[in-house]
Amino acid sequence: METTELKLMINTIIFFFFLNLFPAYSVDVCNPTVCSEMGMGPEIRFPFRLKNRQPDRCGYPGFDLSCNERGQTIITLPSSGDFLVTDIDYTTQSIILYDPDFCLVRRLIDFNITNSQFRAAHQRNYTIVRCTSDDWLNYPNYQVAIPLFCRGVSSRNQAILAMPPNMYAQGKPPSCKLMSKVSVPLQLEDNFWSPMEGLVLTWSEPSCRICENQGKLCGFKSDTGSDIACSNPPSSKGLPRGAKYGIIIGVGVPGFVCLLGLISFAFGKIKVYALRRDLNTDLPTTINLQSAIATTGLNRATIDSYPKIVLGESKRLPNPNDGTCPICLSDYQPKETLRTIPECNHYFHAECIDEWLKLNATCPLCRNTPDGSLHPCSSSTSLVSSSP
Repeated sequence: METTELKLMINTIIFFFFLNLFPAYSVDVCNPTVCSEMGMGPEIRFPFRLKNRQPDRCGYPGFDLSCNERGQTIITLPSSGDFLVTDIDYTTQSIILYDPDFCLVRRLIDFNITNSQFRAAHQRNYTIVRCTSDDWLNYPNYQVAIPLFCRGVSSRNQAILAMPPNMYAQGKPPSCKLMSKVSVPLQLEDNFWSPMEGLVLTWSEPSCRICENQGKLCGFKSDTGSDIACSNPPSSKGLPRGAKYGIIIGVGVPGFVCLLGLISFAFGKIKVYALRRDLNTDLPTTINLQSAIATTGLNRATIDSYPKIVLGESKRLPNPNDGTCPICLSDYQPKETLRTIPECNHYFHAECIDEWLKLNATCPLCRNTPDGSLHPCSSSTSLVSSSP
């Protein structure tokens, strides 16, 4: 296999691996979504969109949302800054806001919704005052005053109160000091405001109530223009984002490990191929006869031409020897047949050296290469006798 083909195979594996690893990005990016990985928080869909994560046409101008590092949904009002979105009601077209730092009273002082797409359906005016705790508790009408607890503003000895203007006009404790006069947006006209409920804003354009009442999704009719139309929602919402991340991690991590293994294997093949190509380039065109003999062994006729002896009782050999066959490491015994290699005069059991020379054309001890054609020897068997 060529090197370029292996590289192409690696790139193809990587491409399909990551294509299957993140299937969520292949679906319609304008589908309803949430900021929290656990699937909590308000559902985000038209006219809202997640800025920097969804295309502009997924939402209506002025309805951009974002996600903070804690997975909370954030809206930025042009004249009032960032607010936490705790709920979105698409049927009534209302949104509930709260302060991300949980100090709503401080945000009310400069709260302004001009230059935004949102309005207050109903408003109630309040006077914000700061009082000592003792004066507040001794105030005759303290039950109808709304305590506003805010870290950094209220304290153990001081309280922040929201008072209806008429109560403030009738009289207030001497220690109370005016902080601000605010208008709090409410959903219903006769509602009393509770700080824990947040601020309720509504929008009129775009109007998606018909789509919501029909159980359909609202969105732009085409890729251009501002006409709104209803569309059927996806057949299934699929798994929550948390479950999708779990599946991606559970499948993706082992898959990524396997991918690394495949890449390592492929690069190993590339290196072997390159090495073989270099070796083939460097090999000479002619093969040395001695190398051919060393790799093919000797034929039967050449082996039989080497002298054989039958060992006598004294077990003495013509050349110095330790009395042990170097191949099988067994001691020589009388009457055993030995064979010697003429070029080096080393002795072995005939059976051992015959099998050796069939596979290796070298002496097991000195590694010399015998050449039967240059050293013709008789195949007769001689007897080495010794005195008992």
